[in-house]
Amino acid sequence: MKRALPVLVLTVAGLIPVWRHSPSAPEPAVAEPAPAPSVSASPGSTVRVVAGPTVDTEKGPVQVEVTLDGDRISAVRMLQQPDHPQTTAAVPTLIEETLAAQSADVDTVSGATVTSDGYRESLQAALDAQGS
Repeated sequence: MKRALPVLVLTVAGLIPVWRHSPSAPEPAVAEPAPAPSVSASPGSTVRVVAGPTVDTEKGPVQVEVTLDGDRISAVRMLQQPDHPQTTAAVPTLIEETLAAQSADVDTVSGATVTSDGYRESLQAALDAQGS
């Protein structure tokens, strides 16, 4: 009986933070039309810079800008990315794989699945727009 009271008090004290915790409510998704990707090129130049649309993910917005030299992807830059450690670590891998594959067909980076999906979607839209 001597142990029952302290165990009961400590159990209740340990559960109070759990009872007080309230998970953040997800923001309602608002369907807005995606802006058209922007394409810029100098007259007579084969180098084009194409910005993909901003893809809203549950971690934050993702937007990619791709530089094309002819039909070859010469550079990729993140214009917007979630402020998250896994995202920061995944971006160099995604860019490296894109340059190696020369397409948006890149593997998902473990731990950054949401960002990887948004990256591929924005990149593919930018590559699709470069042909127009």
